[in-house]
Amino acid sequence: MNRKNFLKKGVLGIGSIIAIPSMISSCNKDDDFDPTACVTSPEETAGPFPIKTPAELVKENIVGDRTGVPLMMTFTIQNTNDNCSVIAGALVDVWHCDAQGNYSEYSGQQDGDFTNQNFLRGRQTTDANGNASFISIYPGWYPGRTPHIHVEVKSSTGNSLLITQISFPEDISSTVYGTSAYNDNGDADTNNSNDGIVSAANLADTVTGNTTDGYTLSKVIKVAG
Repeated sequence: MNRKNFLKKGVLGIGSIIAIPSMISSCNKDDDFDPTACVTSPEETAGPFPIKTPAELVKENIVGDRTGVPLMMTFTIQNTNDNCSVIAGALVDVWHCDAQGNYSEYSGQQDGDFTNQNFLRGRQTTDANGNASFISIYPGWYPGRTPHIHVEVKSSTGNSLLITQISFPEDISSTVYGTSAYNDNGDADTNNSNDGIVSAANLADTVTGNTTDGYTLSKVIKVAG
């Protein structure tokens, strides 16, 4: 799915604001990471809410029944063992919280028990250009964390190559969090520079769009494939 069609139609043509079907372990921040170099992307914790059954969640649209500003995410996977050539056939798992900071598949959330739900989680296989895309919503925030998404890259046979997290430009998050879908919660209480988990260098490569049409995110993730 390309960016032009996504921004024109929102998520599957439903529109801009949509509604469709301290447990965290610490990790050293790699603030000296150079995203332009052919070196492995920062490795970060899977967090307390990783996907339990990713093989059962093969889907491009991971929104489920959640409400939020549309977000299309495209990840390009490159192999540092082969001069950062792209990897076709890699498995890409993503998961993130909803607009109010809740993760599916777990209890003890901001708003209760979501053990039997599977929103905002999914798996895709990279194409010939090393790309995997997901239709989602812009994640909300919860206390102690900057807004972020989790990504795990696996080989075609399922071996884990990298677990990482990706953060967002703070000015865009501030704009999104002023909309009604996010209950006007205001800015996150933690920003990219003091998060303590996601590397300050692991910001999304690009995030473009607006709260009416939705946003698109792109990120190159480099693994030792």
